[in-house]
Amino acid sequence: MHKILVIAVREYRAAVRTKAFVISLVLMPVLMGSSIGISALVQKLEDVKDKRFAIVDRTPGQTLFPALEGAAKVRNEHLIFDPETKKQIKSVFLLERINPSADIPESINQQRFELSERVQKGEFFGFLEIGPNVYDFSTADPATESPLIAVSDRSTIRYQSSKPNYGDFFRWVDKVANAAIERKRFADNPALKKAGLDLTDIQHMQQPVPLRTKGLTKMDAAGHIVDASDESQIVNFLVPAALITLMFMMIMIGATPPMQGVVEEKILRIAEVLLGSVRPFELMLGKLLGMIAVSLTAAAIYLGGSFYLAHRYGYTEYVRPDLLAWFLVYMVLALLMYGSMFIAIGASATDMKEAQALLMPVTMIAVLPMVVLMAPIIQDPRSPMATAASFIPPWTPMLMMARQAVPPGVPLWQPILGMAGVIGMSLACVYAAGRIFRVGLLMQGKGAKWSDLARWVFRG
Repeated sequence: MHKILVIAVREYRAAVRTKAFVISLVLMPVLMGSSIGISALVQKLEDVKDKRFAIVDRTPGQTLFPALEGAAKVRNEHLIFDPETKKQIKSVFLLERINPSADIPESINQQRFELSERVQKGEFFGFLEIGPNVYDFSTADPATESPLIAVSDRSTIRYQSSKPNYGDFFRWVDKVANAAIERKRFADNPALKKAGLDLTDIQHMQQPVPLRTKGLTKMDAAGHIVDASDESQIVNFLVPAALITLMFMMIMIGATPPMQGVVEEKILRIAEVLLGSVRPFELMLGKLLGMIAVSLTAAAIYLGGSFYLAHRYGYTEYVRPDLLAWFLVYMVLALLMYGSMFIAIGASATDMKEAQALLMPVTMIAVLPMVVLMAPIIQDPRSPMATAASFIPPWTPMLMMARQAVPPGVPLWQPILGMAGVIGMSLACVYAAGRIFRVGLLMQGKGAKWSDLARWVFRG
């Protein structure tokens, strides 16, 4: 045991004293903060050049264009400036009326092509085509005589641009045009006028009722019922996503250097000297414990900083101490499981290229919870699929943490049972890795195949 601890301490000191470890500790939050800052900066530096749009109004008398033109004038004068700095933060929308072509398919397509060519040349940013029947809010189905919403080009507003992802104009015109169409429909409906209804009254009746998302009502220690707190959907997603990402990063950051070290020691035949003083299993276990200590150091720093920020900004209920404790437990088990696999791969490979090839399947297993299972599990952490997936040992540490981080959490027996399964898997991985390490560390020349690794585990 003394030799194992000596190796673990040596590995830990060698890792934390390097500049790379310090840089990685500082670099990760800096990069995350920088990405947020750059996103905010990009939004502020959004292109605010004037944007010209062609409007083809096919309604009878071209009655919708004046409403759009008037709304654009109000927007350009009052709504494109920052309220505090008075700086322009949005583009000016310039609308140009284009006389509609003849109402036949050939002429309509020809006009669309000509306008598309002008967009390509930069004369317009895009063009809007308003169907002639947009004021007709329904049609009749001859078979059933039931009203149907019209969906043809004649009853819709069509927008074309070489940059369809620019959404400011699309959202603005959708709101303004539909408001104008709604006023026109009301004005042309004699039944509403006869009933004495006012458009403002109808709009008030259609005002949506706010929907507030709450947690569960609870009872405190004194027996008083405590009202549920407002639930933040963003925070409820970010906390489990951050825990899964942090655990994955700690696995990769902690397990990769020992694997590389084993490969280098094997290539330089340093391992042969080390095995003269210590048994292979002791050497592997010492490296494994050192790796766990390095990852715990980094995780403690990040979790401590996260808890401080959560406490400062009032989000402590989302970063609970018991949740952090479970995170550390599961991370240690995940490091034992994946770290032993990484070290075994390093011992069986003859160079880094071969080690990377052998490492790919293990990495895919580790990354699967992030890219495939995280979103549906966060959305419904108590679903049968989420529950079953979180009991698969290679995925349990990440998925169980995600389920626990989403209120109201999971029953206590589930993380305990999941921990038992991960402990069993970790012990099996350490045992198998020890047998592979013992044989593979002294193997030179030809690299090992997966069949060789299986033979070393079962036959030694």
